[in-house]
Amino acid sequence: MEKQDTLYKGLKKYFGFDTFKGNQEDIMRSIISGKDTFVLMPTGGGKSLCYQLPALLSEGTAIIISPLIALMKNQVDALRNYSEDDGVAHFLNSSLNKTEIEKVKADILSGKTKLLYVAPESLTKQENIDFLRNIKISFYAVDEAHCISEWGHDFRPEYRRIRPIINEIGVKPVIALTATATPKVQHDIQKTMSMTDAAVFKSSFNRANLYYEVRSKTDKVDSEIIKYILSQGNKSGIVYCLSRKKVDDFAEILQANDIRALPYHAGMDAATRSANQDAFLMEHAEVIVATIAFGMGIDKPDVRYVIHYDIPKSLEGYYQETGRSGRDGGEGKCIAFYSDKDLQKLERFMQGKPVAEQEIGKQLLLETAAYAESSVCRRKMLLHYFGEEYMEPNCGNCDNCLNPKIKVEAKELLITVLEAINALKEKQKTEYVINFLLGKETSDIETYGHAELEEFGSGSDEEENTWDAVIRHALLENYLKKDIENYGLLKFTKKGKDFLKNPVSFKITKDEDEDDSPEELESENSDVVTSGGGSSGAVDPVLFSMMKDLRKKLSKKLNVPPYVIFQPATLEAMATTYPITLEELQNMPGVGAGKAKRYGKEFVELIKKHVEENEIERPEDLRVKTVANKSKLKVSIVQAIDRKVALDDLAESKGIDFEEMLSEVEAIVYSGTKINIDYFLNEVLDQDVLQDIYDYFQEAETDNLELAIEELPDYTETEIRLVRIKFFSDMAN
Repeated sequence: MEKQDTLYKGLKKYFGFDTFKGNQEDIMRSIISGKDTFVLMPTGGGKSLCYQLPALLSEGTAIIISPLIALMKNQVDALRNYSEDDGVAHFLNSSLNKTEIEKVKADILSGKTKLLYVAPESLTKQENIDFLRNIKISFYAVDEAHCISEWGHDFRPEYRRIRPIINEIGVKPVIALTATATPKVQHDIQKTMSMTDAAVFKSSFNRANLYYEVRSKTDKVDSEIIKYILSQGNKSGIVYCLSRKKVDDFAEILQANDIRALPYHAGMDAATRSANQDAFLMEHAEVIVATIAFGMGIDKPDVRYVIHYDIPKSLEGYYQETGRSGRDGGEGKCIAFYSDKDLQKLERFMQGKPVAEQEIGKQLLLETAAYAESSVCRRKMLLHYFGEEYMEPNCGNCDNCLNPKIKVEAKELLITVLEAINALKEKQKTEYVINFLLGKETSDIETYGHAELEEFGSGSDEEENTWDAVIRHALLENYLKKDIENYGLLKFTKKGKDFLKNPVSFKITKDEDEDDSPEELESENSDVVTSGGGSSGAVDPVLFSMMKDLRKKLSKKLNVPPYVIFQPATLEAMATTYPITLEELQNMPGVGAGKAKRYGKEFVELIKKHVEENEIERPEDLRVKTVANKSKLKVSIVQAIDRKVALDDLAESKGIDFEEMLSEVEAIVYSGTKINIDYFLNEVLDQDVLQDIYDYFQEAETDNLELAIEELPDYTETEIRLVRIKFFSDMAN
């Protein structure tokens, strides 16, 4: 009872609480009694307190091993607020100079310091090992312990060296803590840390207050997120992006829409990064746009939404990042945007890594894809992933439970797919298999003579996206696997072979958007948005139709294809947000200053007249501003092209692949900037190839890439895109 009294008195004295949360008390009693302790507790459960209070109450100094300098600083600052003496907590890492290190060591030797935070890299330095050998250590705490495991979402090789170093400094009880660990990762941590006999405390991973939703990612994703943030008033939120560039660009876009947003990523200088984090914590900023570098140990209780601009690499990462919302038990909305393209990009990033690492990465990605595409309760899937069963039939707080998706029987479709893969001897990728099913005589199919096979065209009565869904679900349900050693060729699994012999029910989720495709709006020229997403429909079909007529009239007068003047997506945006000045027109996707000046006058006059005649109230909140034209990358690309830098060299210098470089250049010309890439084209293309593709676009009714690839089977996608850039710049700008 005395021990309990000491704990409760300490809790009140240092932290001002009267009661413990969950199993905190049992965890603390375990470590104070000298037992190795393993803690699995979700974000927001009060993990830090489990080692902070025992450290404050124990004799000697607790060594807290933590992966992030920013995290150490936050926790040390917080602990100093609970004590009268700043010396009670210190950190030892590469950010300190020699004088500061001496001060830390003096405080420890004098007995003032109860908690010393160290990075695993600092722990391995011989001078630190020698120093720590000579002080009284109460216990070791390994925070973010999932970093130990290769199967964890944030593996750090240096974490594997912690146990041998503890043995070298002097063995004391160890408490290992993590907010995310699958049973496999848990086992890995205990084995590596020699903690197989540890007392294990596992809290439920169910955060009932969090709402989970996955949305399909389209080319309208920016405006969707902006509208959502604007609808949230001054609530705090985090937007996670995978790349630093996307973080910088999107923070700028949010700022242009009068949202107090700041970027945060490891590429920024430490002072700016720290200042931005503090601004968010102090509520001088509403939104942080960040890579996963942000958030470990962030104790802001009232983050009301976490948005994933890109789907994360693993469900553990996703769970931990979403866990930063609603830590006070209040509202927490977790919305992730998902597209198959993002998944393919993440798979490409893994190429070149060791095979074992690729295998692990591939498995983690498949789990994430299964979660994103599933029609099952999101909460049930997440908890199952962490080894916890959730028995409720409906959680009532995720998109799949609130709006159940329609599932359709696809047994016969899967049989057709498997028979096609079998006929192709398991030697082709998804795209090839789909073309084969649809009966498309591509140059590859002709080369291999596969058009002669009986199964060629066996799926021509279904749409391409249906076959894509069947193959994706077959991969998720382990009927097929991708051979990553061989460029992602589709192979049978044992389950797939068994299915062909004895087919069972196989259901796929029906895409709700399929039936009400807005393409009906495009009756004459079935233009398709170049950026890859389908059109999403205009709010005002009457205005949309009038603008199409005007576009047609101008195209005849100027002798350019209609799509060169404005893309369908641009017309849709105009028929939704009603820009009535050239300045407002530049906020539309694909419209830069040049294009607005050249073609905009007649369009804004038409819109203004339409608005006045029909007494339309223009939706101010829908007019999403973009900063695409201000992007530093785009400006530097235009300048480099002016200097005649080869595009492949330019891509390398910017740290992006050639496809991404082409996308950037396309965005530049589509928004109305004139550039000249003849110097590069003359180097990489024969003149007759260039002329052939150029002539095609001059006669085509649409600049749709897939259609062009189909119509120009002798040329590569890259060749077609390069000539399309030249054509667009020549004709439109």
